[in-house]
Amino acid sequence: MVPVNRQSLGRRAEWVAWLLLVLKGYRIRDRNWRAAGGELDLVAERRREIVFVEVKMRSSAGFGGAAAAVDRAKREALVRVSSAYLSSHDLWNRPCRFDVVTVERLRRPPYWSIRHHRNAFSPDRGRLL
Repeated sequence: MVPVNRQSLGRRAEWVAWLLLVLKGYRIRDRNWRAAGGELDLVAERRREIVFVEVKMRSSAGFGGAAAAVDRAKREALVRVSSAYLSSHDLWNRPCRFDVVTVERLRRPPYWSIRHHRNAFSPDRGRLL
């Protein structure tokens, strides 16, 4: 088996998330969009709603799993970068939300757990999942 680095695994997880969202009817607007202070993994759109998607992969569900990696600091950074995205694309008049797609390795078949957490958090309440 060929060793795979973390960056490669992250790219694979983003590809899986991209495919999942496309199959659910989302249109992907951008991938790995960068601004001062961070990056948006995926920016999608569905029924005129802008969806900022954070993708997290973990090799196990231990320590809270992939969803726990989207902590308060990460959420705040996502809100800042998404504001820059809305400004740069003149999309402030569109509804938007924050989703998280988690990819976790399991010990038994099917060996992977892929979950789409809609409305994973809201910037005004700071709620996660």
